[in-house]
Amino acid sequence: MALTGLQIQKLLPKTNCKECGSNTCLAFAMKLAAKKAELSECPDASEEAKRILGAAAEPPVRGISLGPDRALKLGEETVLYRHEKTFVNQTALAVNISDADSPDAINATLTCVKDYRLERVGELLTIDMVSVTQAGSDVAAFAALAKKAFEQTAKPLVLRSTDPAALAEAAAVVKGSGSLLCSATKGIAKPLVDVAKESGHALAVSAPNLDELAALAAEIKAGGFNDLVLDLQTFSPAERFQTSSIARAAALKAGCKPLGYPTVCFISASNPVDDAVAAANEIAKYGSVCVLPTFDPAALATLMTLRLNIYTDPQKPIQVEPKVYPVGEPTRESPVFVTTNFSLTYFIVSGEIENSGISAWLVVPECEGMSVLTAWAAGKFSGASIGKFCKEIELDRQVDSRRIVIPGYVAQISGELEENMPGWDILVGPQEAADLESFIKAKVA
Repeated sequence: MALTGLQIQKLLPKTNCKECGSNTCLAFAMKLAAKKAELSECPDASEEAKRILGAAAEPPVRGISLGPDRALKLGEETVLYRHEKTFVNQTALAVNISDADSPDAINATLTCVKDYRLERVGELLTIDMVSVTQAGSDVAAFAALAKKAFEQTAKPLVLRSTDPAALAEAAAVVKGSGSLLCSATKGIAKPLVDVAKESGHALAVSAPNLDELAALAAEIKAGGFNDLVLDLQTFSPAERFQTSSIARAAALKAGCKPLGYPTVCFISASNPVDDAVAAANEIAKYGSVCVLPTFDPAALATLMTLRLNIYTDPQKPIQVEPKVYPVGEPTRESPVFVTTNFSLTYFIVSGEIENSGISAWLVVPECEGMSVLTAWAAGKFSGASIGKFCKEIELDRQVDSRRIVIPGYVAQISGELEENMPGWDILVGPQEAADLESFIKAKVA
């Protein structure tokens, strides 16, 4: 359970030394309770305070790291709803292959997984994992498929089988890959825990209901293994939605540690629409690993866009780096445009310039990720600030053109910009980016 400021203050030295940056220990305790400060800022914190506050500061959903370099992060969530703070580690998307698939189908899927790239608002999105399912009874074939999948994609695996011997064999051949073994039930948990420890993998645990699942997770943790993932047994999207919500609320609001782990979900192949809906449900409601039944680029584009939206910090706009961007293949004589560094604004404006058929320079000053009107209202997108930025980047040295196009919504800054950029012709563009193409053809090209 989270500690209050007064409870935290009792653990502090009460010297009011101000070394932490706060005037009193109570003020510092209030910052700690609000997670706006760290205990390491207190130079005199006792070992007891570090122990108690360190445990209290642990996220209610345990963090798990997968992959050879442990770069794929799961869990570590602290809120039920993203607007409360933000969601932390996005749902990992995996594509399934099976030892019952044909060799050609397996090779095609692995190649697609390895090569898949989707660029959205400046981010390069890829498939996170490969799921390898044992459909037959040949242990060696399952292990060989696991080895092939890892060697060909270099991605962590989701190894799925009901046979502990098959999981042990497959886990051994991909030792060090930081994969996920699925799934340990009450009867086979102990040998699979040993396998996961030996091979450096995480272990999914499963049970018929949340009570039994919590008991199994607590038992394994008490035995010294804590890299766990929950495999919730549900049979419909509605049940999945409800069960996931109950588990997350129990971990966050009731402090139920045995349910405070990431989750894994296997989407059953039915039809593309239902599969996409089930996966979207998992992304929206707390899923940590979502295994798709097939490689479907259309579904992946939709799901990755949804995931990007949900896991974007609602309190921090997506921004691009402030600088001069080439659109097309501009020369020193190419026209110059200016807009803010809000990602969506940048990509829309650059796209419309490109669609017009010309090459140009796009000046993007620092506006803290705000849109044009918001940045102008906040004083971040003015004639003075744009002029100052152009001087700092030495725009005069980069281009011979002396005409710069500003957004129509801030036509009122044109006079101020002329004063701050002497020798430049300030051209007021359209208010809407969609009108840029016709504007460029009429007045710029």
